[in-house]
Amino acid sequence: MSGTSGHADPAGVKNIFRSLRYRNYRLFFGGQSISLIGTWIQRIAVPWLVYDLTGSAFYLGLISFANQIPTFILSPFAGVLTDRWNRYHILIMTQILSMVQAFLLAVLYFTGMIALWHIIMLSILLGCLNAFDIPARQSFVIEMVDKKEDLGNAIALNSTMFNSARLLGPSVAGILIASTGEGVCFLLNGLSFLFVIVSLLRMKVRSRPVPSQHPGVFKALREGFSYTFGFTPIKSIILLIVLISLMGMPYTVLMPVFASEILQGGSHTFGFLMGAAGVGALTGAIYLAGRRNAEGLEKIIPISAGLFGLGLVFFSLSRFVWLSMALMIITGLGMMIQLASSNTIIQTVVDDDKRGRVMSIYAMALMGTAPFGSFLAGSLASVIGAPSTLLIGGILCVGGAMVFAHKTLTKDKS
Repeated sequence: MSGTSGHADPAGVKNIFRSLRYRNYRLFFGGQSISLIGTWIQRIAVPWLVYDLTGSAFYLGLISFANQIPTFILSPFAGVLTDRWNRYHILIMTQILSMVQAFLLAVLYFTGMIALWHIIMLSILLGCLNAFDIPARQSFVIEMVDKKEDLGNAIALNSTMFNSARLLGPSVAGILIASTGEGVCFLLNGLSFLFVIVSLLRMKVRSRPVPSQHPGVFKALREGFSYTFGFTPIKSIILLIVLISLMGMPYTVLMPVFASEILQGGSHTFGFLMGAAGVGALTGAIYLAGRRNAEGLEKIIPISAGLFGLGLVFFSLSRFVWLSMALMIITGLGMMIQLASSNTIIQTVVDDDKRGRVMSIYAMALMGTAPFGSFLAGSLASVIGAPSTLLIGGILCVGGAMVFAHKTLTKDKS
């Protein structure tokens, strides 16, 4: 894919929300927009509570590891089942169980019983649910839009929705944590799931044809991996995501350390930093939603990945809150454009009967490797400090972007 016909233009701005003309996607967008605000409120409250209980960067890494390692282990199997089962029913079940997880955290907090091991176990539970939710959610997008040419727009709008919540949620969480404590954050997240559950139940979903005969689970797994890594465009994108997830994404794990120790702030500072990253990510998602198609995205991927890495490098060196927030905007912008562009290209070229397995490998690359990065970042930060840890990660992300760009340019010339 090459050329410039995919670039945003004035007509593209009018079409940013064109996928909302589909009723099912409109319902999903509305319910998920509210639910994701609750999700982000809890995402901020959990590490802040852990840091308050332990004062340790190591335990911040451990909690993130516990939340994300199930995705690495279970995602390939979840992908096989996503290709065999009703993706709509999987989504309803994961949302209900995620709501229960949030309410359990709230009950433990308000009864004064909450301890580190509770948070670890419930983080593992949520990670198991995400292992099924992510490939099902990603694969279900194409079932909510009737025209494949609108798939890229729907994916970009998903990112817009996610990052609007990412912008609002951390700011709300910072205020709630300072004024009422983390328990209200967990309670609000649990209640927010009701909106997406109701929206899913109101959908009218056509049955997706599924073959009655299936190969064995492990044979289907091998088929999914062979298809993904035997297809050069998908393989290159997946490998870059692995590097970014392993070395760059753990910056979120270290944010409480930067907010409290490096920038001498509190929960408000933490919320503002995460919110600033959300501003950048939202800007990137809106830009992609305005594009006409996926043409040229493979050239945008290394540029945005390099921007993400440079943002981390300079953020690690900053000691001023205003400058750190500006750099978080740049970091969020680069991260979102890279990930949403990668998702769009993969979803555009993949065969539908393998979509669940490919998206599960995408989830494993994005979130499954993150626990190792989180654990590494937390451990390394306790030895060499959070700034040095982030500096190393940023430099490696820039290097990976340069390798990807070189391969893309070489392929285009050939």
